[in-house]
Amino acid sequence: MAGVVITITSGKGGVGKTTTVANLASALALTGKRVVAVDGDIGLRNLDLVMGLENRIIYDLVDVVEQRCLLQQALVRDTRAKWLHLLPAAQTRDKADVNPDQMVTICRELRQMADYIIVDSPAGIEHGFQNVVAPADRILIVTTSDVSALRDADKVIYLLERDWKRQPGLIVNRYNPKLARSGEMRGIDDILDILSIDLLGVVPEDKNIVLTTDRGVPAVFDRRLHVAQAYHNIAQRVMGNNVPLMDFRQPGLFTWLMKMFGRK
Repeated sequence: MAGVVITITSGKGGVGKTTTVANLASALALTGKRVVAVDGDIGLRNLDLVMGLENRIIYDLVDVVEQRCLLQQALVRDTRAKWLHLLPAAQTRDKADVNPDQMVTICRELRQMADYIIVDSPAGIEHGFQNVVAPADRILIVTTSDVSALRDADKVIYLLERDWKRQPGLIVNRYNPKLARSGEMRGIDDILDILSIDLLGVVPEDKNIVLTTDRGVPAVFDRRLHVAQAYHNIAQRVMGNNVPLMDFRQPGLFTWLMKMFGRK
């Protein structure tokens, strides 16, 4: 079967798209799936750093588009998971150097090599956004609970529904249940009311994420980390498995979960 292309996006930069791509791709690969993580942020690549593969890059996505190498030559294997590869973006080129049709062609070839192609997107809704949305079978919006991130996420959802006829899923990042209970942060129910799309996962706030990013070791490779379980759960849901959300003991969330699983 052909692989599934999943684009991870948002309206606002800094909400954790790249970290989500690195961890979701790694979590899927740890289940035995063949996975390629694609950096679609041409000119501002960071996925290689987050995955700890920056020193192994020889060719990049633009090299493939301009036929300086074969697609297989540009793939960088992550030795920590047998079936995990990275297709890096070009660091010294511009987003306009790749067009949506070319991204569709690359992803069509990747579908024959992998079960999942996880695409990291640039911030904003300009040319680079169109590149990563064009080949996608599924689109996941990453947001935090702050007002600017939610407003930008809502804008992206509107554009996806209006212009691309897509219904994205949602990943809430850096969620702090203690602040949500005290009213200092929007709760899950409030976020869902604002965005009105299906929730795929909630990633708790965890100071260890910064450390794993700096070290180039995605959190999912360390099962001791509490945040790792959230990404493993999201990977299971991506594969179609019925896995409950992590229990944050937030009033209102339990009720929502019961509705989600058909209980009253």
